Amino acid sequence: MILENKIERYLKDEIEKINGKTFKFSSPGNNGVPDRIILHQGNTYFVELKKPGEKLRPLQKAVKKRFNKLGFNVYVLDSIDSVNGFIANIGGDQFHD
Repeated sequence: MILENKIERYLKDEIEKINGKTFKFSSPGNNGVPDRIILHQGNTYFVELKKPGEKLRPLQKAVKKRFNKLGFNVYVLDSIDSVNGFIANIGGDQFHD
C-alpha cells in the first residue's frame, strides 16, 4: 500500500511541473485544517491527503464544511490517480504528461 507521504511528495512534484506552488498548512490552535495549500494560476486550493481508502476524521469533516461555507473546496486525495484527477481539474492537464 502506498503511504500518505508518497502521495504528498507526488502532489508537490506534479504541482511544481505545472508552475504551481504547494505549502504545508499548519495553523496553531486550529486543528483539522487541510494538509496543503496549493497556489496555481491565481487560484487557491486546499488539500487533505490520506492513505488509500482512509476517511476524514470528524474534526476534519467539520473544518471542510466550514471551508465550504466560506466558498472554498477542500480536496481529499488518497492516491496517485486522485492527484492526477486533481491536476486535471485545476487545469494542469494541458501541461501534464
